[in-house]
Amino acid sequence: MLHRAFDQLVGVGRWRARRDIGGTFPVRFPHPDDAGDAGWHIHLSFPGEDCDPNERHDHSAWRANIVSRGRALLMLFLFSDVGENDAPTRIRVGSHMPMARYLAPWGEAGYARMVLDDMGADCEIALATGEAGTVYLCHPFLVHAAQKHRGKTPRFMAQPDLPPAEPHRLEREDSAYSPVEIAIRIALDAA
Repeated sequence: MLHRAFDQLVGVGRWRARRDIGGTFPVRFPHPDDAGDAGWHIHLSFPGEDCDPNERHDHSAWRANIVSRGRALLMLFLFSDVGENDAPTRIRVGSHMPMARYLAPWGEAGYARMVLDDMGADCEIALATGEAGTVYLCHPFLVHAAQKHRGKTPRFMAQPDLPPAEPHRLEREDSAYSPVEIAIRIALDAA
């Protein structure tokens, strides 16, 4: 079922299957204090030229670019039931549009060290809630953030990348654009 959805969103043959869930596993425990890591962001997907090759885990200079090099989709896998009080990921609905325009001037080289507090600030906020086993498949430019856990039981989730078999392309001779590519093209045409 997931593979069919990947085909529909990214394109048949344009993504690589994962052998594991990989990525990060943000676990949130109920706590009255803010963890201090709830900033608005997108997931950066490739190291910049200024990255130290010996420090592959230092993502301070990682980048995102206009074709989302290294990430076909943002995926959120819920491994526990997540209600409104259980620190669900906050998603700025439609923020992938201004984000695409923000990344466009940087082209293939991409951009790092982004402060996205205002990116899509006028967008409606949706919460990634659901039962354990729910999977959110999102545009890779969707601005999202963590939040404080106000519930009673720990929240478990994963944020693996969906590796692309080829980069998203904004110009295709056959015009066989995926929905992810179409969204970027619409955002850039609307600029």
